[in-house]
Parts: sequence; structure tokens; C-alpha cells
Amino acid sequence: MPTPNRISRRRFLEITGVAAAATATTAWTAESYARVIGANDRIHVGFIGAGGMANAHMSTYLKLKESNNLQAIAVVDCWKTRAEAGAAKTEALHTLTDYRLLLDMKDVDYVTIATPEHQHARMTLDALDAGKAIYCEKPMTHTIPEALAVKKKQEETGLPVQIGVQAMSDDSYISARQAIEEGIIGKVVHAQIEYVRRYNEQGPWRDPDLNEAMPKPADLNWKDWLGPAEPIEWNPHHYFEWRNYAAYSGGIATDLFIHRITRIMKALNLLYPRRVVGMGGIWQWNDDRDLPDNFEMICEYPRGMTVYVLGTMSNRVGIDHLIRGYRGTLYFTSEGWVAKDKEDKVLAEHKKTGAEDTVLHHTNLHNHLRNGEELNCPVALGLAGTTAVVMANESWRTGQMMGWDSEIQQMVPCHTQEHNPYPEADDNPS
Repeated sequence: MPTPNRISRRRFLEITGVAAAATATTAWTAESYARVIGANDRIHVGFIGAGGMANAHMSTYLKLKESNNLQAIAVVDCWKTRAEAGAAKTEALHTLTDYRLLLDMKDVDYVTIATPEHQHARMTLDALDAGKAIYCEKPMTHTIPEALAVKKKQEETGLPVQIGVQAMSDDSYISARQAIEEGIIGKVVHAQIEYVRRYNEQGPWRDPDLNEAMPKPADLNWKDWLGPAEPIEWNPHHYFEWRNYAAYSGGIATDLFIHRITRIMKALNLLYPRRVVGMGGIWQWNDDRDLPDNFEMICEYPRGMTVYVLGTMSNRVGIDHLIRGYRGTLYFTSEGWVAKDKEDKVLAEHKKTGAEDTVLHHTNLHNHLRNGEELNCPVALGLAGTTAVVMANESWRTGQMMGWDSEIQQMVPCHTQEHNPYPEADDNPS
């Protein structure tokens, strides 16, 4: 039974004229969405969130507005001033402070969700219930149960959900998967990748000009911003610097590592890790943050391999991004990838098309809506990335190695899980 401020999926089908071809239990397909939009018709966009990353998406929208035939219908933000600025920037028809009002608009084809991580799941689930396609910033959700709920809901509705790991619009990783599956480097045993930076004296995600005594803006709905997080009094550090606090973010793991480990997951078709360890600490900027400023993680996968991710906010010297196999090593480069054997002989190489680019990533979603082009970062890949980085953060927080219990679909401390040193045939049952 739909609530008064939400249209049901059945009502959405009635409005768009395809109710005769679908019931409330029929999953949507790219083809059915294309029938609604039309191959050459305008795609109507709604923006949920109007902060920093959201503005980057608005800039992408402006680049694509003419070429991809788009129209901004509304911009939503719980801080009205930001919503108004976003609407002015995009020339959207409406300014809103409650995202649910946007979801009620029948002429919105897809929404871009660019809010703090702790809001992603609720907004995504609500958007799916309202019959909207979605572009959701990474990570897909803040927790693993939320990620599983999104996957379930997306499968039930069949609606398109693109996760904002824009590097997936670089074809290097799907090309690497094809080469690896053909045996170019033999049995894979290890992969490594990094995300390293060096921040200034204020540390990562701090605003040196922030006034700690800043009062809450009169037109900002603090309760709505907190959403599912624990209620607290207005705190400008939490609002403007939310990536430093576990109530809203996973910090380095979910904001940065997700970009890197998803590349490896796509190249190797990985889903749930068998066990994960996260290590690091608040070693450089011991302020009131509760997430590490230096971090690294190791994931072991049931097929019999490990993935290592290095991260530091104190030093920008990185390591090679590569996948090691028994016959050779596949190196990711700025131009694509090259595979070499132990004698440094080139076995194969790939010159990439595409890039880590929001223009390409949004266009991929537009093409999916119009003609069924395969999504570059669908929900299954979003779930894989979220699971690994959340397990790593929990390992760091508890000081325990975390394991994945496939029977109950939950992470558990490894001491409660029997370890099998012999790999299974497949770690991706889906």
C-alpha cells in the first residue's frame, strides 16, 4: 500500500502508459525503460544532494545537456541555499528540500544521489520504490546489510542502478578479465593496488577556514541531514567534514579504496572475500576524527588468491597496480595494460578506450536507458566493493580479522568461522 507522499510502482507504470504490459511484480528491463523514454526523447534528471560532489555531477550534466538531450527537473538538498544554487546552476525547474517530493514527480526518469554515504541506502531504496533509475555515488551503501537490501530491491524491480565508480567506464578492466579468463597469465594468485595522497597540515577532509562556532544555517534541516545516523546537536565539523566520522562515512576505505579495489574485482570477477584484515591508525592527524588517516587492507578470496590495497594520507609514493599469475603478471598503466612473463616478454597488451570520467559514466547510463547498453558498474559490482571495504573497516575497528559467512550472508569475526585453506571452485555464486 503506497504511502500518501509516494507513488507506487504500479502507479508509475499507469502514468507512463505501460501498465498493460507489466504488473507490480514484473521486473523492469532496459527495453521496457527504453519504450518509456524513447530512443531520441529527452531524459529528465533529478539531483539529490547539492554539495561538493553533487556539484561535480551538475557540471557533468551541463556538459551533456545538449549532446545527450537531458533536462534537469529538480535539485534537492536539506540546506535550501544549496538547493537553490544547484537549481540555478542546472536551470532545474524546481528547488526542493525533501528528496521524497522529487521521487513523487512522474516526469523524472533518473536521479543522481550524491549525499553523505549514510544516506545512500535509504534514498536508493526509496527511489527504486518510486520507479526511478538511479546513479548513486560510491560507495553503494554505508553497511553490508544495506547493500544486500539494495541488491534485492534492484533485482525485484529490474530498474537500472549505476554505481558511481567512474573508472569502470575505462574498458581496461573488462578487457583484462577476458584476457585472464583466457589464461594469459595463468592461475591468478595475487593482486595489488593503492590510493596514496599527501595532505597538508590540516589533514584529509578538513577545512582550515571552518569556523567551529558557526551556527546552523536557518534554512538547513539538520535532522534530515542526520537521517538514519544517531541524533546529535548541530556540529559544523560533522556537516562539512563528514568523511572523518564513522557515523556517515567509511573514510579512506569507502571514499578512496572503493575506486581501486573495484578495478581488481571487475578484472577478476570477484564477489565476497573469504576473510579481510584492515590495518592502520590515526597516526598523522590526531584530532577528533574516528577513522584512520593511514590504512591498508588485505582480502583473501575463496578461489585461492589475495588482494592488497595500500593507502596513506601522509605520502604520495605509490606501488604498481598489477595482478600476479603463475605464467605472468598483468600491469595496469596509464594507457591500458600490459601482460609480461617472468622474462619480461610481452604476452599481450591493451590500449584503453574510455577513462575514469563521470561524463562517460553518466552517458553509459543514458545509453542503457535508451538502448540497453550494459551498465559499467551495476549493483552486483557495487555490492562486491562495499562488502570488502566495510569488512576492512570493521577489522580495523575491532582488531580482528573478519570473515564472510555465506550461509547467513554476514561478516563475522574469523574466530567464529572455520578456515578452509583449500580454495573453492568459485567465489562468485551469483
